[in-house]
Amino acid sequence: MTNQQYEIATFAGGCFWCTEAVFKRLKGVFEVTPGYTGGTTPDPDYEKIHSDNTGYAEGIQITFDPNIISYEQLLDVFWATHDPTSLNRQEYDEGTEYRSAIFYHDDQQKKDALASQKRLEQDGTYKKPIVTEIVPFKSFYPAEDEHKDYYEKYRYSTYCRVIIDPKIKKLMTNFKDEVKNEYK
Repeated sequence: MTNQQYEIATFAGGCFWCTEAVFKRLKGVFEVTPGYTGGTTPDPDYEKIHSDNTGYAEGIQITFDPNIISYEQLLDVFWATHDPTSLNRQEYDEGTEYRSAIFYHDDQQKKDALASQKRLEQDGTYKKPIVTEIVPFKSFYPAEDEHKDYYEKYRYSTYCRVIIDPKIKKLMTNFKDEVKNEYK
């Protein structure tokens, strides 16, 4: 994106099929790219991150307009649509590649992420401790084409109905004012 008003957010909240489906429905979000983030080995791919110890998580990179949706609002959706208290696991998906993480791009994102986590802890939103990593962004590798728009392509598969649909329902219930009209 060449428009200077757009910003980037990078999150890992379990399966990137789930997080992509959730975040692409938000007003002010112009692009959601599933991919691999938080690791150290060069050129990760789906097979490598699920079979080797690459350090990567399935994540998404979000291009958004902060004049329409704030980073803080994205954080609210992030926390609410996955389990940030589950270490290296989301539903049936297990392993470090499914960990919960926020990869901040600047000091303001770090400050906002830490403040939002502290607020949730103080509010007692979760009964268990939050285990989400809040770490500096280092790199992001887009996933292979077959992982992009997975929910739209396989909407009626068992995985989508059992795992992703409840997240979409939660989004539509708790954040309906932030959802793009074409998804309502």
